[in-house]
Amino acid sequence: MRWLGALAGGVAWLTRASVGLAAALMLLCISYQVLMRYVFGDTPSWSEELAVLFFSWSVLGGLALGVHEGWHVRLTLLPELLPAGLRAWTERVTELVTAALGLFLAWSGWRFLDMTSGSVSAAIGYPIEILNILAPICGGLMALFGLERALRPAERLTARIEAAA
Repeated sequence: MRWLGALAGGVAWLTRASVGLAAALMLLCISYQVLMRYVFGDTPSWSEELAVLFFSWSVLGGLALGVHEGWHVRLTLLPELLPAGLRAWTERVTELVTAALGLFLAWSGWRFLDMTSGSVSAAIGYPIEILNILAPICGGLMALFGLERALRPAERLTARIEAAA
């Protein structure tokens, strides 16, 4: 499964870059809006809507990256009481459940996208599918990253468990 790790690593790099770009663009939009509102007294109609679009990807892309990097908060009281071998299996099951939740997000996000297709955003008028496709993309990334983590070689999984202890 080395190819899956390489694929997930490459996709994670692209996701990280796009999340960073989206966060920077969001801050630029908000800064421009504040400058225009409080210095020039003329608030642009598009800046807030564009900032929300970039914020949405920052959050959802960051969520997917959290799955890849293992950043998420969780309760470890019960797994820490288990022997190392059993703890490794609980980690794998947790990652598989995370992947399943990602698939559910992708599926339900796709259904929502289908229900809202044809709509446009209020201020800018871009197709609302641009915003609503972010949930299925995030779900797909969560599924990929969760599956990759669940199928990692035992030595990488054990090293991660020992580092967390």
